[in-house]
Amino acid sequence: MQTLIRRKNAIMYTINNEYLEVSVQKTGIEICSIKSVKTGKQYMWDANSEVWGSYAPVLFPIIGSLKDNGYTFKGKEYSLPKHGMIRNNENIELAESTSNSLTFRLKYDEDTLKMYPFEFEFSTKYSLEENKLIVAHEVINHDEKPLLFSLGGHPAFKCPVNEDEKYDDYFLEFEEVEDAPTWVLHKNGLQGDESRTVFNHSNKIALDAHVFDDDALIFKNLKSSLVHLKSKKSDQVLTVEYKGFPYLGIWAKPNGNFVCIEPWLGITDKWNTDRKLETKEGIKTLEGKSTFDAFYTIEISE
Repeated sequence: MQTLIRRKNAIMYTINNEYLEVSVQKTGIEICSIKSVKTGKQYMWDANSEVWGSYAPVLFPIIGSLKDNGYTFKGKEYSLPKHGMIRNNENIELAESTSNSLTFRLKYDEDTLKMYPFEFEFSTKYSLEENKLIVAHEVINHDEKPLLFSLGGHPAFKCPVNEDEKYDDYFLEFEEVEDAPTWVLHKNGLQGDESRTVFNHSNKIALDAHVFDDDALIFKNLKSSLVHLKSKKSDQVLTVEYKGFPYLGIWAKPNGNFVCIEPWLGITDKWNTDRKLETKEGIKTLEGKSTFDAFYTIEISE
């Protein structure tokens, strides 16, 4: 069932099945609620503006920050906000809805061409399949010329979920033993050359007050294609499967009762980038008159 809800001047659409109730905010098409029908437990962060006022930004056509807040393409200068043009965007339209899905769409226009010179069409479909939410992205290139882009997710999950738990009762468990380092971010949000050890030949990352002291954990080419968010005190498990996404970000704000698990096709600029979109790390090329698809899933087990 799909319903429309208005809260504090925000338009939100809600779908549900016998397992989950999911709400999506129209502005920025952010997932703002994933609630268990069985237990009533809420699994999404509440976007407390005093800590971090977002739920789950959708990232397109860049990930993270741009050096000097811009980039060049074919010798011309352009500017895009951090994480791109979908976040906080009020012009995205609901294109289709069914009993268990919502599809949103944004198509290029005169305003988008000023910041991103490509004839794109970007859509995100949220659909429920039993206890799983599927987040599917599609990019269409309407031009004959190649289109350059990145995309990704930034969902923030409530942590702890239960009142008798603390943040440090939680941990992330990957499907494979990992040794991949995290790449250190500079204070301006750009990727440095330095890396540090996180896993040390293990598949777990313990969550505590200091794990994000140096900003996000950024991984490249992990062996795992899924990660579980678990508690030492309860049986519920939240799983994000990100097959096909070569980068993964893990992040939270200090004192934030949440953790972001972020599948990325692309990555923030390096500190020494030449600022050319053509040479940006992780940038993807979509040939003319072509379509690209990618999806990740969020599964709740109780």
